[in-house]
Amino acid sequence: MVSRGFNSPNYITIKRDDWINGTANNPLKTVKEKIGFPCVVKPANQGSSIGISVLSSENELEFMSAVEKAFFTKWLDAKEWQGFSSEQKYAYIKTLADIREGIGMPLVISYPKELNAPVIYDPNELITFLDAHLKSGLPVGKEGGFVLESIDGESTVLVEGFIEGKEFSCIVLENEQGKAIALPPTEIRKGKELFDYRSKYLPGLSRKITPIDIPDEQIESIRRDCEKLFYDLHFDVYARIDGFLSKDGKVFLNDPNTTSGMMPSSFFFHQAAEIGLNPSQFLTFIIRTSLAKRIIQSKGNVSYKKLLIDLDEAILKDKNALDNKTRVAVVLGGYSSERHISVESGRNVFEKLASSEKYTPFPVFLTGDNSAHELYQIPINLLLKDNADDIKEKTEHYKVHAVINKIMKECAEITNKYAAANQTLSPEKLSYASLKEKADEVFIALHGRPGEDGAIQEKLDAIGLPYNGSNKDSSSITIDKYRTNEILKNNGFLIAEHLLISKEDWLKDKNKFIELLNTTIKYPFIAKPVDDGCSSAVKKIKTLEEFEAFCTLLFRTSEDFDLNAANILHIKPKEEFPQKQVVLVEELISKRDAEHFLEITGGMLTRYNKQGELEYEVFEASEALADGEILSLEEKFLAGQGQNITPARYAKSTADRQKVSDQVKAALGGAAKALGVTGYCRIDAFVRVFKDCRAEIIFIEVNSLPGMTPATCIFHQAAINNYKPYEFIDSILDFGKKRLAAV
Repeated sequence: MVSRGFNSPNYITIKRDDWINGTANNPLKTVKEKIGFPCVVKPANQGSSIGISVLSSENELEFMSAVEKAFFTKWLDAKEWQGFSSEQKYAYIKTLADIREGIGMPLVISYPKELNAPVIYDPNELITFLDAHLKSGLPVGKEGGFVLESIDGESTVLVEGFIEGKEFSCIVLENEQGKAIALPPTEIRKGKELFDYRSKYLPGLSRKITPIDIPDEQIESIRRDCEKLFYDLHFDVYARIDGFLSKDGKVFLNDPNTTSGMMPSSFFFHQAAEIGLNPSQFLTFIIRTSLAKRIIQSKGNVSYKKLLIDLDEAILKDKNALDNKTRVAVVLGGYSSERHISVESGRNVFEKLASSEKYTPFPVFLTGDNSAHELYQIPINLLLKDNADDIKEKTEHYKVHAVINKIMKECAEITNKYAAANQTLSPEKLSYASLKEKADEVFIALHGRPGEDGAIQEKLDAIGLPYNGSNKDSSSITIDKYRTNEILKNNGFLIAEHLLISKEDWLKDKNKFIELLNTTIKYPFIAKPVDDGCSSAVKKIKTLEEFEAFCTLLFRTSEDFDLNAANILHIKPKEEFPQKQVVLVEELISKRDAEHFLEITGGMLTRYNKQGELEYEVFEASEALADGEILSLEEKFLAGQGQNITPARYAKSTADRQKVSDQVKAALGGAAKALGVTGYCRIDAFVRVFKDCRAEIIFIEVNSLPGMTPATCIFHQAAINNYKPYEFIDSILDFGKKRLAAV
């Protein structure tokens, strides 16, 4: 890149063998003299920002740690290991095994060489090995520690000058004539200096501004450089090129990628949406362009030509079949604390339906409040914005940037071929009546209120549009956790002891409830809103001080937090905490005298049998594992966060596990039936397993519109019953139509 005239910061490289053998020629001194601080230390051959550190000043220990991290090696001191408790060893190895924070596995112990250690694949195996070889003082080699080294580690580390300025990423496409076209570069605004793995792939941890917020001529300068690099590096089909615009206006392209992350929130789809392509259409373009390129590179391979002809016929057929497809309005967003997860769910459902031969979906963003819903059909570029708040702001103040207009004209040949003919180019406000004219069916991707409370179902029933999930009556029950629990209790199901406290009663006679909490529920207990889901404001309360802080926040009259109360409850930055009039207090469900105890979440589908009777297909439940005291919203719904094991591990033997599973599935199905749930749902519960395989199922909550993000475990459960994600969504929609026809 330097030889072709591209800007570059000063840099040096460090070779792995030189570093490990101690033959590197004082790299810290070289960095100080040639590069200076701040500087960036990173692996030369990795992606996704793994192994990168930014060093602000000269510090030998920090520099050594950063280089170690970039080589995916770790020095483990013998005395340090011996001083760890069992819990500390577990936490240390857990972090070490996570490629985003540690060195990853499998690994080898490369020093001391005399140890001849095997490749270690399992974290528990590593703990056992270290305990055995680090327990007697100094290990083999008498150096007081081991060098742990990932077998997928790095050969070279790059140290380069830190570029201060705006960070961006730009997708470059190759059209059918072989011309490179840079899409609008996206500015990355992050909460910290490094755009790390989590910031890249978890929605909401960074902001994407498209196009980058700079003068038009500078945007075009970035695009020209990216297109030139596409040619100079002999890219094919597409590329993602990352870089910086320095404070003095220089463009630095520091990371060209031959492929790109393809998570729902990735730049790959985000920028394609700006020219009007949804993810399915963009992937079709990529596949078609790749086939054409393979034909050229393989000197006319006949099989590639046949594939290309078949694909072109399928593209044309799909465009012509538009009028015969079922039109589905995917309603997402809302105005509750769950609105961002709703957007993730809606996007996923939209993308699955958009790639089908049966449906033509269109996104509808819902905002407003309980007194009035505002509906907008939105273009695909708004659907793929950062989060619900970003979509709302851009929907209400919609405009198309001049540079994007220019790029859309450059890409007209692509969009004419691949984009849907019925998509909107700007937000269009809808009423429920006009929604009826545009849609044959609705998929409600809303969580909490509105959605799970029956409000939107009532509107859709009035206009005769079929929809997913339960009807108004059942939804209005399951949104209310107290009412749900009371119905389940009256039908013989186990629930947590609970207490409902209104704001009015709390302020009137606080001491009465303090006494009840001490004698009836007892600390620690769970406090949560009575009518929210997705772990919103669910807290484990250990003291009266914490409960008073909880009530202060929940019962507040303005958006602003009481800082002391937020501090007492350890509220995270950007964590949402709704304002409510009622708090639900529940006993903390524990193992008691059971052999085994676990938290589960189980999904199900309903269908009509040949006699027209409602049947429940209950899936194998997932076991939910939380890092903290409460399973967080991120752990439930975002890829890379939390763990769900499907099916749940009720017992060690297959036969015993199945005995418990049958009891759990019967209880979940019975509870759904008692509550009148139809369509599909997810039920959260605790399970106590006793010696004789007897199980106690204690219900927590019922979600009539469960999350449908790519990572949510209901898709894992459906897969065990042989439903692919699209087939699962198709079954949900199909039931909605049959239910309406049966009324």
